[in-house]
Amino acid sequence: MAGSAAVLENSSLLSKLDRMLLPVERFCALLSGLAIFSLMFLAAYSVTARKFFGSPLMGYVDYIEAAMPIIAIMGVSFVARDGTHIRMDMLVNALKGRILWLFELISVLLMLLLIVGLTYGAWEHFDRSFDCARPWCSRDSSIDVSLPIWPSKLVVPVAFGVLTLRLLLQAWGYGRALVLGLENPVAVPLSLTVAEQAMAEAKILEGAD
Repeated sequence: MAGSAAVLENSSLLSKLDRMLLPVERFCALLSGLAIFSLMFLAAYSVTARKFFGSPLMGYVDYIEAAMPIIAIMGVSFVARDGTHIRMDMLVNALKGRILWLFELISVLLMLLLIVGLTYGAWEHFDRSFDCARPWCSRDSSIDVSLPIWPSKLVVPVAFGVLTLRLLLQAWGYGRALVLGLENPVAVPLSLTVAEQAMAEAKILEGAD
C-alpha cells in the first residue's frame, strides 16, 4: 500500500543529482495535474452545452484519450522518488540494515529492467506514428476530430525516461547503503514510523498557519 516516506539530502554527488532531477519530476507531475484540471472544464462545458444548446463538445472522447497518458504516467517518477507509489510496506518495514537495502536494490533493478524495455517499446510505438511528411506530422489520428496521436504516444517514453533516471539514482543509493552499511542513505525513500508521520504532518500544519 502507499505510505509516507522521507528522502534525505546532503552535499554528496548523489544527493545533488537527486535535487537536480526533482524539478523535472515536479514539472511532469504539474502537467499531469493540469491535464486532470483541464478535463474537468471540458466535461463541464460539454454537459452544459448538451443541456442548454443540444450540442455537446465535439471530440470530447478524443480529448480524453489524448490526455490520458499525461494523467496516468507523467507523475510516476515524482511518486517513485518519495516512495508514495504502491509498495509492500508491511514486508519492507519488517526488514532492517543490509537485508533491507539488498531487498530494495533488487526491487529497483527489476523495475529498471522493466522500464528500460517499456521505454524502448514506447519509443518505437511513437516512431511508427510520427511522420512529418504528412499533415500534423502524424500517420494516424483520432476518429472524431482527427487529433494527431503522436504527441500522446511521445508522452510515454518521455515519462519512462525520467523514471529511468530516478531508478538509476535509487539503485546507486541502495547499492551504496548496502556496501557501506548506512543506516539512513540519501536520495532514496525511507519509510517513516507512525510517530514520524504525525510529526511531519504537524509541521506542515504549522507552516500553513
